[in-house]
Amino acid sequence: MDTDQHRTCSYGIGMELPFWISAFLDLPAGTHEPAVRFWESTTGCHRSVPRGDHREFLSLLPPDGDDFVRVQRLDDGGPRVHLDLHVIDPRRSADRAIGLGATEVADRGHVVLTSPGGLPFCFVSHPASTRPAPTIWDDGSTSLLDQVCLDIPSSQYDEECGFWSALTTWEHQPSPISEEFGFLERPPEVPIRLLTQRLGEASGSVRTHLDFAAEDRPAEVRRHAILGAQLIAEHREWTVLRDPAGSDYCITDRDPKSGVIG
Repeated sequence: MDTDQHRTCSYGIGMELPFWISAFLDLPAGTHEPAVRFWESTTGCHRSVPRGDHREFLSLLPPDGDDFVRVQRLDDGGPRVHLDLHVIDPRRSADRAIGLGATEVADRGHVVLTSPGGLPFCFVSHPASTRPAPTIWDDGSTSLLDQVCLDIPSSQYDEECGFWSALTTWEHQPSPISEEFGFLERPPEVPIRLLTQRLGEASGSVRTHLDFAAEDRPAEVRRHAILGAQLIAEHREWTVLRDPAGSDYCITDRDPKSGVIG
């Protein structure tokens, strides 16, 4: 084991804490191929060799660093995004999560659970330690798919935020942008930020969407539109688009290196 991997593993020993987070795109079979091509192009990654019993899984491999965006082909359901939390011991981490309010769905070596608000997530043990750099595009601008937003009905917001903060031990902070948002203060080596959004609706299941950080948001939006994204809404600091599988996601004005508003 190299030094970086040793430091990564030491971070979780005895506490069952995630040392890495991956965003998993769960795509319906009918839109899987065009959606994978779209996400390859928008992230600057290339797909791995498919794996799994039915070749249903693949990773989007960045030019540098370790992957943190993965894809699953679904025979039914979707599209959606779930989180994989990388830990030393998935079983021990799952037991801890259950004590915090999670519900176990299945133990397949990796453990599938849902949060108190019904959001699916998994504990896995795949090693990773090197956070990739933002992608530099032909016009010199940079961007990075670096954030999963938890979209939480208002009646469940405090409980769900408390659960994810306790699970990760990352402090939940208010957003400087709007009272409807908050975020979890991630360690610098983790590639995925977790944003929380208090929805206007009072009830329902917690869901997720992906966010890009972009140095030049208008240029990034144009590039995504050329690649097949549908423009849904413009806001002061972010733009909402829809991918070929029908999932909404955002391009934000955050700095691609730090992940925060510059």
